[in-house]
Amino acid sequence: MAQPSDTRYLVAPGGTLRGRLRVPGDKSISHRSIMLAAIAEGETRISGFLEGADAMATLTAFRRMGVRIEGPDAGEVRVQGVGMRGLQAPDGTLDMGNSGTSMRLLAGLLAGQSFPVTLVGDASLSKRPMRRVTEPLAQMGARIGTTEGGTAPLDLTPVARLTGLDYVMPVASAQVKSSLLLAGLYAEGETCVTEPAPTRDHTERMLTAFGYSVRRQASKVCLTGGGRLTGCRLKIPADISSAAFFLVGASIAPGSDLILEGVGINPTRVGVINILRAMGGDIELMDRRTAGGEPVADIRVRHARLRGIRIPVDQVPLAIDELPVLFIAAACAEGETILTGAEELRVKESDRIQVMADGLAKLGVCAEPLPDGMRIFGGALGSTGDADAIDAHADHRIAMSFAIAALRASGPIAIRDCANVETSFPGFVELAGAAGLSIQATRG
Repeated sequence: MAQPSDTRYLVAPGGTLRGRLRVPGDKSISHRSIMLAAIAEGETRISGFLEGADAMATLTAFRRMGVRIEGPDAGEVRVQGVGMRGLQAPDGTLDMGNSGTSMRLLAGLLAGQSFPVTLVGDASLSKRPMRRVTEPLAQMGARIGTTEGGTAPLDLTPVARLTGLDYVMPVASAQVKSSLLLAGLYAEGETCVTEPAPTRDHTERMLTAFGYSVRRQASKVCLTGGGRLTGCRLKIPADISSAAFFLVGASIAPGSDLILEGVGINPTRVGVINILRAMGGDIELMDRRTAGGEPVADIRVRHARLRGIRIPVDQVPLAIDELPVLFIAAACAEGETILTGAEELRVKESDRIQVMADGLAKLGVCAEPLPDGMRIFGGALGSTGDADAIDAHADHRIAMSFAIAALRASGPIAIRDCANVETSFPGFVELAGAAGLSIQATRG
């Protein structure tokens, strides 16, 4: 999908977030719903699918591999599964756009297919490390070519067979774990992955929903190849990573009282709630329930006086995508906040440690980047003119984080290179505006 040459945000200072809103469907679960529905037998009906560019890259890839997919239509998708061996060779490369999840998970799922395929991405994705998945996949017998630097494009060549692997991950990563489990579906014998710290378990939960046996013991998850998946109905919860911007926004903006409806509260994803509560946040989980095998709740968040903390290292994997906006919370808190153990932030869509530190410095916040985190001294937030706008570096989470910062800024905040917000949170500007943020987007 062609992006504008630049999308810029101009956000007026102040404001209060109030009312009820629902953020879009969970991106991680949306990706996985298409992947597993495609290789299942029979029809799968999906509701709540995220219609952003990242998840659509996954959907389009499977259409090009011969899977009949109807929709999305207001989040409703119907997938006619082709079974484990029913995918067909695409005509040309598969473009993953900006989506690291699409590329890494598909590397595993496609490693056991009978046809060659090449996965490509945009300029940002083409800089992101892929050896973390290609090297363990090679241990299973996969043949995947990369650039000399271990980045995309990924060239997958068919092999006679894949062999199950017992892999101990050096770094906690749900994408690596999921990629190996998806390859394990096509491997002979058992594939096991041991995690050094808990990561999101959406793949394991969804495999179970499709009738595939997954075994977990402590930090180890295993499955045996050669089984089958059966189509089902899936309801995708609202994305806690998208809700995080409003959780922080309502926490820092005086007078705020906001309810976020139907948000996924998977225990492997609730680091943002745990961290905000440790900082003094006023967050209440209401009407807990289950949707599509995932725990869900309505979340009420009210303004609170936040204090700086040392973010517990065990919460980092549970909040890895939410840390940029948590840096904004830290900038508005009393005292010092210290984050360590988050070197993964250096290799996201941007170097999120350095880019957030640079942006906070423009707002007059003392933010010291560390090799694996950040030290932030809370205080007053300044403003920017259009000429010295904060550079989001085409990173959707950076752009939205600094938009939320305007709630406590002394003047307007201008942010450039925001087009990729549509990859994860279509309608962010409109929804944030309806909740009480004074934000304008211009394209040119």
